[in-house]
Amino acid sequence: MASLDPEKEEPYYLDLLIHWVFIVVILLISLKLKPLESQKLNNPRLMQAHAALEAWTHCMTSDPNKITSTWSGPNVCNYTGIYCAPAPDDSTIFTVAGIDLKNANISGSLPEDLGLLTDLDFFHINSNRFTGPLPENFTKLAYLYELDISFNQFSGPFPQVVLAIPSLRYLDIRFNNFAGDVPSSLFDLKLDALFINNNKFQFSLPQNFGNSPVSVMILSNNDIKGSIPSSVAKMKDTLNEIIISNTGLAGPLPQEIGYLDKVTVFDVSFNRLEGELPGTMQGMKSLEQLVLKHNNFSGVVPTSICMLPKLKHFDCSNNYFHVETAPDTYSHIDNIGCIFKSNVGTISYVSAPSYRRINPTIMSTDLKKKIDWAVTIDSSSSSSCSPSSSSEAAS
Repeated sequence: MASLDPEKEEPYYLDLLIHWVFIVVILLISLKLKPLESQKLNNPRLMQAHAALEAWTHCMTSDPNKITSTWSGPNVCNYTGIYCAPAPDDSTIFTVAGIDLKNANISGSLPEDLGLLTDLDFFHINSNRFTGPLPENFTKLAYLYELDISFNQFSGPFPQVVLAIPSLRYLDIRFNNFAGDVPSSLFDLKLDALFINNNKFQFSLPQNFGNSPVSVMILSNNDIKGSIPSSVAKMKDTLNEIIISNTGLAGPLPQEIGYLDKVTVFDVSFNRLEGELPGTMQGMKSLEQLVLKHNNFSGVVPTSICMLPKLKHFDCSNNYFHVETAPDTYSHIDNIGCIFKSNVGTISYVSAPSYRRINPTIMSTDLKKKIDWAVTIDSSSSSSCSPSSSSEAAS
């Protein structure tokens, strides 16, 4: 037998060594950038996620767009609408970080097993047909930052479980069938956005209402008793938009709303608010849209409101305001749209009346002329306040 020549074998072993070093480097890079299939399958968190999602599919009664047709096998990171990322407490482990099934038209319910998705950062299932309550096990979602279940058919009382999700900053449960009281502790949550409009809630705004640090709040189309509490002033550092329309709010606007100097949208239309507008509203210097229509406000609209520097749209129609001067008084004001329809004129100008809102004694004595004073923004014109139409008063 011929003996091996060590000098001839050395290049072979060197090439073999280089080859294996190259493979190891590739494997290390792969481990760093993306978990291997074997790592995924042996990852306890992804195994839990697989169990949760499998349980959820059993609670789905219809999926016309076949969104969940890819939900088979243990590799949940390849499922449609499922997003994986390094775990928040261990960057070497991949886990399910988000679910986004919006506009999927899926019907069904949410199982308690979803509480197994303990690393979930966002849960977006808006615009589907899910029913029932929220799972109590959502309290285990310690990292959940955004919860959007809007435009579904969820029902039952206010989902108390959301009060126990420590990282929650965005809560959107609008356009569902939730009913009953809204807990005052909701306004103590450290939320940035709160949308609970278009449900069947019946509640009053609590005294701690102003504790909420939200930038955007919409409560419209619910049954809200009472008035806006004075604590609203405490929201001045964060609040940008607030809409509480068609709720049944009553009483006057608090003087404290004048502190809301960062608010750009203030809409309390279609309520039972009354009294004169606070003179402090001149402090709302960021206001772009002010909507007060269809209330019981009275008195004179302060000129200072129409003089707000950023105001683009002001609708105070269908109230009992007295317009004491001609519309030309405001004709020098730029970048504003003022709508004064259906109010009461005490001297010579009044908008076209909605007779159910007009005091009969004023009708018979002071009503000289009816006008439809509807001023809209025209970016090409520096002056936009003028009567849009007029007619002779009825004899």
